Amino acid sequence: MDQTKKKKKKPWRRPRHRVYRFLFKWAVSLYTRLAYHIKVERFERSKKEQFFLLMNHQTAFDQFFVEMAMRSPVYYVASEDLFSKGFLSRIIEHVVAPIPIKKSVTDMKAVKTCARVAKEGGTIAIAPEGNRTYSGVTESIKPSITGLIRLLRIPVAIFRIEGGYGVHPRWSDVIRKGRMQARVTRVIEPKEYAAMTDDELFGIIHSELYWDDTAMKGEYHHKKSAEYLERVMYVCPDCGLSEWESVGDVITCKGCGQRVRYLPDLRLKGLDKPFRFAYVKDWYRYQEKYVSKLNPSDYTDNVVYEDEASLCRVILYKHKEKIAKCVRVRLWGDRMQLVGEDVDIALPFDEVSVMSVLGRNKLNIYIGEELYQLKGGKRFNAVKYMNFYYHYDNVKKGVAYGELQFLGL
Repeated sequence: MDQTKKKKKKPWRRPRHRVYRFLFKWAVSLYTRLAYHIKVERFERSKKEQFFLLMNHQTAFDQFFVEMAMRSPVYYVASEDLFSKGFLSRIIEHVVAPIPIKKSVTDMKAVKTCARVAKEGGTIAIAPEGNRTYSGVTESIKPSITGLIRLLRIPVAIFRIEGGYGVHPRWSDVIRKGRMQARVTRVIEPKEYAAMTDDELFGIIHSELYWDDTAMKGEYHHKKSAEYLERVMYVCPDCGLSEWESVGDVITCKGCGQRVRYLPDLRLKGLDKPFRFAYVKDWYRYQEKYVSKLNPSDYTDNVVYEDEASLCRVILYKHKEKIAKCVRVRLWGDRMQLVGEDVDIALPFDEVSVMSVLGRNKLNIYIGEELYQLKGGKRFNAVKYMNFYYHYDNVKKGVAYGELQFLGL
């Protein structure tokens, strides 16, 4: 036998995936219904057919909503962080075989794996946003998703989740009582999208996936409804770059003392004077525009923000190595620095290739061959570091100040 021949790859799809799904689906579905009070419409076509399922991303449980709708195993495209948890990652891989992808970059290995799963007859699911919404509105979607659709050449199912932000905002630790629903809104057959231009296809995808939770006009009740909104908001309409602190349903600017209440209908109400923005989505867009107008050169002498966080080195698809339990995270307009006991790591933005926020308060920083992960405390705002990095990168590339910019989400 020729020993030089490459070993044949084992199939990605395994019979055990169907078995595990049968064993765990109903328990998970029951918990999901009880926790989120969600109404999921079953997708009847999904039992024997395969699909490329595109979904908007509102909660940490979105994949379970998909499972409740589909009638056969689904292979989810998931960020690399899920595969760097050691033994836990190996269990997840064994049970559901998610498809790893590097966040915020074009990952050709992930593309090839998707093609492999599709060739084997599997249904693939991906959130084209790449990030959970922080504001209740669908985040940016890269037009390159059309290329992957054409590569796979299988029917596209659009799965839209509505009310997930209202029930469980990304920045919050608590699940609120309120209305939520999810369903496949449209199927685009290969013959149909073959006749479309990329712009036409992308337009349909964007239109079908786009959702604004304030459009539901529902109410979402919890006594801690505003807590940890400071994980995403750091610009005050009155005093500019600032810090906020929340308690219960009220968030307060630590700079000027302005207090804002987060209401059950998702509206914002100023307590001492009228607040400029009706919803978090309006405040969030203002914050992006505010940062996009800053000149990074004006913020290179003094530290703009400083926080504490734990620091790990991520060995991709294997595990994480703890570097320090606590470091000081310092931000300037053109760099970051991590300082702690026996730790002093400079992170000039010219050398950083990618920065991404994971979960509620984790920050991944790719620099050279290293991947560092910061995990802050309950009130840690990772978004501002990512926004400052991408704004610096945009300016370096010649994007004009104040223009609509990609700031990491």
